[in-house]
Amino acid sequence: MIHGYFHKDPYSFEECAIELARMMDRNIVSIDHTRPWVDGGRDAVGKYRIGLGENSIEVEFALEAKCKKLSNAAGVKETSRLISRLRHRQFGIFVTASFLHHQAYKEIKEDRHPVIVICAKDIVRMLKNAGYGTKGAVEKWLEGNFPR
Repeated sequence: MIHGYFHKDPYSFEECAIELARMMDRNIVSIDHTRPWVDGGRDAVGKYRIGLGENSIEVEFALEAKCKKLSNAAGVKETSRLISRLRHRQFGIFVTASFLHHQAYKEIKEDRHPVIVICAKDIVRMLKNAGYGTKGAVEKWLEGNFPR
């Protein structure tokens, strides 16, 4: 459903990916959508808070979003692009409306890259946990947050 909503304009999926990242973790302090061209290979950049109150610190992260069909995996090419653009002490969030190819996931894990993956299965779980457990509720969430 999400792919169908954004497939004509995959750039607009980036805003959805930003919202999904916020939904995933409330410790995201800020996140800024980059422009569609000359974005340095990152669709968004943000700050993540670790710790509480005065003792907390903020860590920078980069987000990459791919609006692919459920039948098309995001692969090594897409994840490598994000990984190669991470700066010192940054981590990455990779969001896809489909799934991650096993080779890409294997490389992230084996090489211990600081990348969090949010795929279709995770998106479904997060939306259900947020109260959007039906097709109608998801459609309402999409239209309310990402008007065409």
